Amino acid sequence: MPSLIIGLVGQAGCGKGTAADFLQKEYGAGYVRFSAILGSILDALALEKSREEFIRISEVLRKEFGEDVLSHAIARQVLMSDKDIIVIDGIRRLEDIVAFEPLPQFALVAIDAPAELRFERMKKRGEKATESTMTWEQFQHEEDAPTERTIPEVMARATVTFDNSGTQEALIEKIKAFMQNR
Repeated sequence: MPSLIIGLVGQAGCGKGTAADFLQKEYGAGYVRFSAILGSILDALALEKSREEFIRISEVLRKEFGEDVLSHAIARQVLMSDKDIIVIDGIRRLEDIVAFEPLPQFALVAIDAPAELRFERMKKRGEKATESTMTWEQFQHEEDAPTERTIPEVMARATVTFDNSGTQEALIEKIKAFMQNR
């Protein structure tokens, strides 16, 4: 069972992936991503892995099986891990942390960055099918999706919040400082 479970929360393009990559590389952390379960389902159904489809499948699962269904699915994976540190990426709703908040080894870490900077980062990374060609208007529309609207409320519950409006190196230094206290 992990001795430290780090849940990452933040809006799209804020730097959660950068933080997760660093924690994996530097600390040997295991990695679990909420969207991985959703992506597997989209693959199995031969549906495009677009932001719209991720949102749609998430809404269907939560409606049919309970708002906290993904929290319990992820918790099962995490608690069965042999890794000492686990990073959970993609927390978006309060229900996503239901299975984790009672655990003493859980730390919710928020990463924040201005919308314009996040938009540019998303276009460059092209992680999801529509990101590289996304317009500012599309970005703003996606920011208002049901899966995105709840992120600020979850961020308010974080143990710590990192401002990631600077360089990647600055974010990494903040993560190192956080880990020294763990």
